[in-house]
Amino acid sequence: MYVGPVSRHGAELPALLRIACDPLRWQLLTELAASDLRVRDLMAVTGQPQNLLSYHLRVLREGGFLSSTRSSHDARESYYHLDLDRFADQLAAVGAALHPALQRPTMPTARAERPAPKAPRVLFICTGNSARSPIAEALLQERSHGRVTTMSAGSRPKRELHPAAVRVLQDEYAIDVRGRRPQPWAAMLDRRFDYVISLCDKAREAWTECAGRPPRAHWSIPDPAASGDHAAFLRTAREIDTRIGHLLPSLALPPQ
Repeated sequence: MYVGPVSRHGAELPALLRIACDPLRWQLLTELAASDLRVRDLMAVTGQPQNLLSYHLRVLREGGFLSSTRSSHDARESYYHLDLDRFADQLAAVGAALHPALQRPTMPTARAERPAPKAPRVLFICTGNSARSPIAEALLQERSHGRVTTMSAGSRPKRELHPAAVRVLQDEYAIDVRGRRPQPWAAMLDRRFDYVISLCDKAREAWTECAGRPPRAHWSIPDPAASGDHAAFLRTAREIDTRIGHLLPSLALPPQ
């Protein structure tokens, strides 16, 4: 019986390749790389039944690539989130396992001269616009060095920013937002944005499209104001900061 060639090193197929090589699982990964989604969202984009998607999502979770959180709007549903940092680590390990030369950083290639892009416009939305969305707005402004026009708004904005959100931005990131006030998203519907990102499950499911129907993404992040303690706001800010680090390479930024 022919069993095929055996590696002279006895190397096994890396876990990432075993898990991600399935076409449907790869489609799930590409969808979740852009946005947190529910099973029914994935059913709509893949055209596959729930039981099949649940199986493949379980494989991805057991591989450590996905996590899930209960929707704060409808606790019967969950949002799935792709851990891009873990995926990147595994992808780098695959290259290194194939050949040591693939551990070396690649040299940048010359690019043809192109007109400098305009600053992209990003809108963050949630319900109260007092914690998650203003944190995201401030961090994206900071991380992009002002090369992204960022705004935030809420469906039912509070009267002022949550004091703990103001404090965590000041203490951990040296960003002062004391002069900012929550804004209603109704005032944003006629404005044009390149991206709209929701951070609140309720807001994501209630959002009305704004001018130009820009691409949307969802970051399912629990409301730190539910507990109100500094640790919750710190965890939220760090998660948002991580996601912004993943967002920046996908934005066409003008030169500094």
